[in-house]
Amino acid sequence: MTHVGREQEVPALTPSPARTPAAVLAVRAGLAALAAAVLFLCYWRQSQAVPLSSDGSSNVLQAWAMLHGNLLLHNWWVSDVSFYTTELPQYMLIAALTGLGPWVVHAAAAMTYTLLVLLAAVLAKGHVQGGAGWARALLAAGLMLSPQLGATSILLLSPDHTGTAVPLLVIWLLIDRARPCRLGGTTPPDPPARTWYVPVLVGLLFTVTMVGDSIILLTGIIPLVLVGAGRAVTGLIRRGKRDASGWYELSLAGAAAAAGVVGSFGPRVMAALGGYRQSPVGTDTDLSQLQHGSWVTLQGFLELFGANVFDPSFFGTRPALEVVFVAVHLSGAILAIWALGAGLARIFRRGELIVPVFAVAIVANLGAYMISTHAQDLLGAREMAAVLPLGAVLAGRLLGDRIAAWTRAARRWFVPVLSVLTAGYLAALGFGAAQAPVPAQSEPLASWLAAHGLTRGLASYWQANSTTVASRGRVVVSAVAPDVRGHLLPYLWESDVSSYDPVRHYANFVVADGPSVWPGMQQSAQLTFGRPARTYQVDGYTILVWNTNVLAELDRPA
Repeated sequence: MTHVGREQEVPALTPSPARTPAAVLAVRAGLAALAAAVLFLCYWRQSQAVPLSSDGSSNVLQAWAMLHGNLLLHNWWVSDVSFYTTELPQYMLIAALTGLGPWVVHAAAAMTYTLLVLLAAVLAKGHVQGGAGWARALLAAGLMLSPQLGATSILLLSPDHTGTAVPLLVIWLLIDRARPCRLGGTTPPDPPARTWYVPVLVGLLFTVTMVGDSIILLTGIIPLVLVGAGRAVTGLIRRGKRDASGWYELSLAGAAAAAGVVGSFGPRVMAALGGYRQSPVGTDTDLSQLQHGSWVTLQGFLELFGANVFDPSFFGTRPALEVVFVAVHLSGAILAIWALGAGLARIFRRGELIVPVFAVAIVANLGAYMISTHAQDLLGAREMAAVLPLGAVLAGRLLGDRIAAWTRAARRWFVPVLSVLTAGYLAALGFGAAQAPVPAQSEPLASWLAAHGLTRGLASYWQANSTTVASRGRVVVSAVAPDVRGHLLPYLWESDVSSYDPVRHYANFVVADGPSVWPGMQQSAQLTFGRPARTYQVDGYTILVWNTNVLAELDRPA
């Protein structure tokens, strides 16, 4: 009998595995919990080394609104990604326990990345037991273990697509654990009778995830559709008959395709229900910048794996210790590239479905990013953040067994090399955790405003929500932007429209002329509201204050 997702035949009579003693299971669970706690602490510390901006602050305020009864985010305009079903519930939980503040983002980022490391290890291990299974799990976790400082803002801060990989790996755990075969028997696989629920759950989970982040199309839905349908059709052509495994893979592909269609209506459904309104998802491409995009994509890939040796600071301003860590991480990036090539070679080969799907997902994500307008600098690598866990799982699945074999066969030289690399990754993890925490981006501004009784006002996007969160809600700042005439109007991006209502709120100041402020903000403010009563210079900003409610004179979008 041939099992779906396996390349070897299983004997007709398979002995029942011996049960693991409860004490051993308890010890394993305790060690796993301890490892998760240590990882969380390290990632939380490293996350705090980067100042929180308005992007993550916006998600904190949305979760805070949901926590206080506005579950559908009525009156909110979100960005082109809502994270409504991915990070926002997580932010709600943390905010409910700790209150409103910048720490919500740092705690959530650490939680998300810890989950990714653990899920990648479990998924890479698969059904393999013994030393080979441990080698798979440890390789996958090891490749993700120590994010470099340069990638902190991508992997350990605001959502920015990293957290969407958590439900993606959960979906694949479901697929991988519920294989349509009967172990130890002679009857053929019977997917309809045994695993009919798997495609249903897969479709449901993909749909729910896509409502929060449509990047799941590239990282999960489209690759599963292409590989699942392609292998089913290829198998039919080669064997001239429809087998159970082909039908099962085709049903998974069909469920994913249906989820892609249904999930795409998520923003419209939310708006129709009176919930948030979402900005259109940007799909612009720029083929004229393909050469630059290819170079940025390569650097972004290496940055995700902590191995960007092409960074100009690598041989310049970067500390010697970080140079060593980058060199050590280069081995992990090489393994990921090796696994990617091996996975692509197995697209139409009978065996584990996860291997070719993950390989195609990586290529799709890299290719889409390469030709997109996001491929301008390394910060844009957040658009392909899922490549890291996908590549780690792929490496664990395909190379873990080989590493275990090399450890036994070439113990004299391979074990010392492996030990040095492991020590390097652990040292990099500790180095990241040892970084000094920094305050939120607008914390000095928020403190000054609160101390001077200025509790509600206007600012450009980068000073608005970040100031609100940095002040723990004591100061509320709403985002504005100039129109073509130079008059200020509400900036409908990650903003609560009700905060501009002059009947409900009184605002009397504008933050102008400072870091990351719209050019000409002070001129636009005076053009819209007239001459201010008072002007202050604070932390590089100009604070304009009026004795009237400026919301009453704020222009409204057409």
